[in-house]
Amino acid sequence: MKMIMAVIKPFKLDDVREALAEVGVNGITATEVKGFGRQKGHTELYRGAEYVVDFLPKIKIEVAVDEPLLEPAVDAILKAAGTGKIGDGKIFVWDLERAVRIRTGELDADAL
Repeated sequence: MKMIMAVIKPFKLDDVREALAEVGVNGITATEVKGFGRQKGHTELYRGAEYVVDFLPKIKIEVAVDEPLLEPAVDAILKAAGTGKIGDGKIFVWDLERAVRIRTGELDADAL
C-alpha cells in the first residue's frame, strides 16, 4: 500500500477528484492549506498599501491506494492538476504500513 499526498491549486480540486474516481480511487481527504515553493508568494495592493503574501492558498490531497492503483492515481493527479504554470504543486508518495477500517476492523487493502 502507498500513501499519495498532492499539493495542488484550489480550483483544480474537482478535476483531480473526478480523475481519481475514473481510475478507481474510492476516497480522498482534502485539506485547505497555505504554503509556498519556488514562486515565493507575491505582492498585493490593499487600500493603497502594498504587502507581500508569502503563503498562498493550496489544497492538500491525501489518497491511500493499493500498489496496482499507484501509477494510475499519480498520473491522474498529474494530468488533472497541471496547468503548465508555476505553482501547480507537488506529488509525494510513501509506503503505508497499515490501514484499519474503524467500523469493521478490516485491515490493509480491505480497509481501503
